[in-house]
Amino acid sequence: MADLQNLVQRLETAVGKLELFAGGSGAGSCAAGDTAQFVKAYDALLNGAVGEFLKISKEIGGDVEKQAGLLLAGLNIQRELLVKASQFQQPDEKDLSALLAPLSKQIQTVQDFREKNRSSKQFNHLSAISESVPALGWVAMAPKPGPYVKEMTDAATFYTNRVLKEYKDVDKKHVDWVRSYLSIWTELQAYIKEHHTTGLSWRKTGPKAGPSTSAPSAPCAPRAGPPPPPPGGPPPPPPPAPASASAPSDDSEARSQLFAQLNQGENITRALKHVPEDMKTHKNPALKSQSGPIRSGPKPFTSPKPTNICSPAAKPAPKKEPPVLELEGKKWKVENHDNASNLVISDTELKQVVYVYKCVNSTLQVKGKINSITIDNCKKLGLVFEDAVGIVEIINSRDVKVQVLGKVPTISINKTDGCQIYLSKDSLSCEIISAKSSEMNISVPGSGGEFSEFPVPEQFKTVWNGDKLVTTVTEIAG
Repeated sequence: MADLQNLVQRLETAVGKLELFAGGSGAGSCAAGDTAQFVKAYDALLNGAVGEFLKISKEIGGDVEKQAGLLLAGLNIQRELLVKASQFQQPDEKDLSALLAPLSKQIQTVQDFREKNRSSKQFNHLSAISESVPALGWVAMAPKPGPYVKEMTDAATFYTNRVLKEYKDVDKKHVDWVRSYLSIWTELQAYIKEHHTTGLSWRKTGPKAGPSTSAPSAPCAPRAGPPPPPPGGPPPPPPPAPASASAPSDDSEARSQLFAQLNQGENITRALKHVPEDMKTHKNPALKSQSGPIRSGPKPFTSPKPTNICSPAAKPAPKKEPPVLELEGKKWKVENHDNASNLVISDTELKQVVYVYKCVNSTLQVKGKINSITIDNCKKLGLVFEDAVGIVEIINSRDVKVQVLGKVPTISINKTDGCQIYLSKDSLSCEIISAKSSEMNISVPGSGGEFSEFPVPEQFKTVWNGDKLVTTVTEIAG
């Protein structure tokens, strides 16, 4: 029996080796022509869209060329992971984290380059790459890696639009740069849809991958020279992992008391008074019926009570994800909170960002100076923050109220219905950028301490003047 078992093991090993070197099933040298099909497809992406992007980046030069080199390094690290996936079975979770660590580190390096060059004349270019480079983390996303890449690509739109606006009539090369950069992620989505629809495709047989498995030979795609040495910075964050359900460590009672004091408005919203009907500037009288607690008293953000809305057709209830409030790397994650009126982030640093996702009937306070804040897919959310050195974005949301206590340079509203912004005296120079949104109102403090509310235009008129298109705001009499 022992001899028979040994024979069976030897046969299994032999079969594994045959499968490994069968045409199209494993990754080896490109000359031998036995590279896995999905690795070959990835090489085509590197030679095509990525190659074009690197060429234009080199022509532009400066910080753009340097950061493009860092992005290329991340793409090459990802290729090495794809080759391992074609050679080995999916590893255990612990080993998978170790395999993903180099890619996670390189993503952080690309983002750190933007942070260390905020004074660069090419800052919008750097920001476009920095905001979307987490898309390389699709290899750890299942079962929807493709939509994750699209979500990260959309995050770059604000900055790519800025590049287009700045250079469209000045230097066409930068317009081509935007086109070539976005095409990388568009083609990557198509690649994922064809080869890794529900997640990274690992080999079905053979040994499991691990940190000690040998790295593949140099990639088939030509490298555009060695990337510049990555700038120094803080230790890299851990590789992407499923969101933790851990709760914040702050004492719940103390946090509730703190937020209750904020809602009293002392030294913050004391001057917030009711705006009489004859002082409102709505272009549509129907909007007057949407007044909420934030307009009628010193409590700008009282979490509204949930209402029962009967849908015409019964649908299965979506799976309830656990609430999250935690710091992961330099990102504060606030996710899946429902009817939470005492969410507070107090221990902040300038390099940190806040990402608020799928929160309903909740209120969040962010203390201190933060880099940027993103509100995504939220309903009836109230946000109070002190200072943001970057952008505050509101995306795919409804009935959001935001109060600025200090300064913020830019607020972006995209695909959002119902957004009330309260500016402070220090933030009156803030740029408000909106697209595909409705029911947006900006309240500004006056000399008498009262807030005056102004609607953001939603309707425009465009005419041809014989030379070019001229667009003006259309007022609707009501």
